[in-house]
Amino acid sequence: MKRIIAGLRNKENIVRMWARIRWIYQYGRLYWKEMILYTLLGLSGTAVSLLSSLVSKSLVDIITGHQTGQVVATFCMMIGMNLGSTFLSQISGYVSTRISLRVDADIKADIFGKILLADWESLSNFHTGDLLTRWNADASSIASGILNFIPNLIIYLFHFISAFAMVVYYDATFAAIALLGMPVTLFFSRNLTRRMQRTNMRSSVMNAKMSGFNQETFSNIQTIKAFDMIHVYTTRLKELQREYINMRMSYQRTSIVIFILITLVGMCISYASYGWGIFRVWSGAISYGTMTMFLSLSGSLTANLNNLTAMVPMAISLTTAAARLMEIAELPKEDYSQSDAVHTFYETYGKDGVGIAVKDVHYAYSNGNQVFDGVSLEAFPHEVVALVGPSGEGKTTMLRLLLSLIVTKEGEAAICAGADRSVRMDLSASVRQLMSYVPQGNTMFSGTIAENMRNVKEDATDEEIIEALKAACAWKFVQKLPDGIHSEIKERGGGFSEGQAQRLSIARAILRRSPILLLDEATSALDTATQQQVLQNIMQDQYPRTCIVTTHRLSVLKACTRVYQISDQKCRLLSKEEIEQMTE
Repeated sequence: MKRIIAGLRNKENIVRMWARIRWIYQYGRLYWKEMILYTLLGLSGTAVSLLSSLVSKSLVDIITGHQTGQVVATFCMMIGMNLGSTFLSQISGYVSTRISLRVDADIKADIFGKILLADWESLSNFHTGDLLTRWNADASSIASGILNFIPNLIIYLFHFISAFAMVVYYDATFAAIALLGMPVTLFFSRNLTRRMQRTNMRSSVMNAKMSGFNQETFSNIQTIKAFDMIHVYTTRLKELQREYINMRMSYQRTSIVIFILITLVGMCISYASYGWGIFRVWSGAISYGTMTMFLSLSGSLTANLNNLTAMVPMAISLTTAAARLMEIAELPKEDYSQSDAVHTFYETYGKDGVGIAVKDVHYAYSNGNQVFDGVSLEAFPHEVVALVGPSGEGKTTMLRLLLSLIVTKEGEAAICAGADRSVRMDLSASVRQLMSYVPQGNTMFSGTIAENMRNVKEDATDEEIIEALKAACAWKFVQKLPDGIHSEIKERGGGFSEGQAQRLSIARAILRRSPILLLDEATSALDTATQQQVLQNIMQDQYPRTCIVTTHRLSVLKACTRVYQISDQKCRLLSKEEIEQMTE
């Protein structure tokens, strides 16, 4: 039974390995020309190296045979070979670096796009630090492997076979001695390979863990300082570092032992080659030049055998990186297939605005948490619709559903247009082109105010930006800044208060001039007067905008057209009397 289970596991491992190789191949085939060029340069260098061994042999034989007439020509040939080898190695290094940088950039750009297109809920299962590690380190490993693995495999094999053939041609006994260490090398390399496979996976997990820890720490320095947790986080970092160091050093100790054993075997083979070479020279079987060539080629055979053996750990490292990237690259993708249809819908029916209709929607997160059980709501142009209710009952989840960050399991969620709102299109990621969104918290990017604004509308003029700032009650403090709209915003809105950053976020959403505006507690940091002024500006704007607001501040409700209460997995439209009682 154990053998059967082991056999099934081996079969599963082979299937997984093959899937990873095929995944790597989809990138490798894009760069076959570069790989051929790199391979040809490597083979040229190998050929020059082997010819140098032959020239060296001839030179020694000429000197020991006192054939002075050929010394100068052979010596010049030897110098030429060395210069050629140096030239080829530098050209190969330059080409390799250029190609490697290009492949690395292309793969990272492709993975970056796939991460951004991945289904939001599936992607949220990964820590940001883990995503960064996979995108950065693992993608670089794939790029390096694509360029180096197959070309180097061909180059090392060619070098090994050519050197071995030359040794056999001149004296087969030397070939036998040179290969004596192969079984030992393969045995220890196999042991090292197993350990490397386990260590690579553990190392990747640890790198992701440390990256996540660092990213969270630096993003929350204010909180850490406020709670005086500096010592706590410093201690945690040291614990993570200690865990990582212990893991790496355990592998390193094993590597050292195996390396020493392999080196000792190599030394024994080298000394045996020396001894056998001296004996063959004394017996007159070979010349001094031939012995010199044998010793050189013996070292070459050993080096190339070690290089070929090292290809196995490289393959393991490559497939490990591929497995981690495949996990995120093959996440379910959001549906952008209706982008053209949504554009046509808006051009045809959107002149009077676009509304939202949600009917009998059911939704539960992947962890089983049921949020909605048959909820319905409506919001139409020139309306401000509020969503209220206790924390954690689904207000933000509703906005995520409207943005298609999550997808309803049952029921209808659609945009609607036309005089009677009967023309409808189901919500999808494609519909986001009609939406602007202001989430909770500070969402400004580093850069100038103008750059932040133009992130959502690249061709926006300074005048348009100023008008949006005025509508969001932000122009009063922006115009007082030394550089106005060209003033710098630090990371996470640094340099501005929460209220100012929130108004800038609202201005950015208004500037996009989308027919649907979603505000998730977007006025929570504003005083009551400013909050009411912002909502009033949105309401008085002649642009046919549908606005949905989630809020805990009951004063907002006075400016709203309708109010829905979300609680107990339901969404209930409140009466005017209920709203008045809440705002008294």
